[in-house]
Amino acid sequence: MHIRRVSRSIVIGIPLVGAAAVVVLGAAQTPAPPGDPLIAGFKSTYAASVSDAVEIVTGRNGTMRYDMKLMAGTNVVGRAVTSLARPAPADQATPTLAVKHSVEIIDEAKPGDVGVIVMEGSLDIAAMGNLMATAAVERGMAGMVLDGAIRDMWDIRRMGLTVYARSKSPRTAVGHYATVAKNVPVECAGVIVRPGDIIVADEDGVVVVPQDRAADVLKEAQSIDARESGMYPFIRQFKSLQEAIKKFNRI
Repeated sequence: MHIRRVSRSIVIGIPLVGAAAVVVLGAAQTPAPPGDPLIAGFKSTYAASVSDAVEIVTGRNGTMRYDMKLMAGTNVVGRAVTSLARPAPADQATPTLAVKHSVEIIDEAKPGDVGVIVMEGSLDIAAMGNLMATAAVERGMAGMVLDGAIRDMWDIRRMGLTVYARSKSPRTAVGHYATVAKNVPVECAGVIVRPGDIIVADEDGVVVVPQDRAADVLKEAQSIDARESGMYPFIRQFKSLQEAIKKFNRI
């Protein structure tokens, strides 16, 4: 159950490690990438509706764990690019190797992409900071989702980058972690994310839409939104939530 907001204006943040750009959805939203009407469609709905729709369409949960929180910025919709990092000996966790694949997905990102970085085994190590964020903003990324920590929050907020993460920590990955792959399936906060999957996130949380079912999920989410839009005047008129649930089969 969620409360419908009156305004459909949504803001989409811009990307990874360091800084970000912000896109205002609704009246002044950044256009979806050419030929990607699904992104435009998901920008007009909500994470809660999409979460319900993913379960209805796929029979599986698509929502990341409760501790994946909005740290900076606002709502975000975009296609995932992924990086995976694992604990490593100090000689294999140099400044270059600690973030190699994470840096590459940023430098190779298309406008509107969402960076997903997984730090296996720890929420105490930062997956990114203000340098990576700066690059993400300059690449026009929509935002970052981190199964790990974020640092340099003061600067990332200043840049306007949208970042969802499971924790905050000033600890560096250098000397402790090394990235091992990019644009591979990763498990992020309990949900598998594949490159090209659609990330839909707002203050409620982060939802992953499998790209091969995205059209069906969007259609279902829009149906949910339409049903709820009819419930509000019904509840106000009859002053009964029970009757509204019975009539619309929705809560």
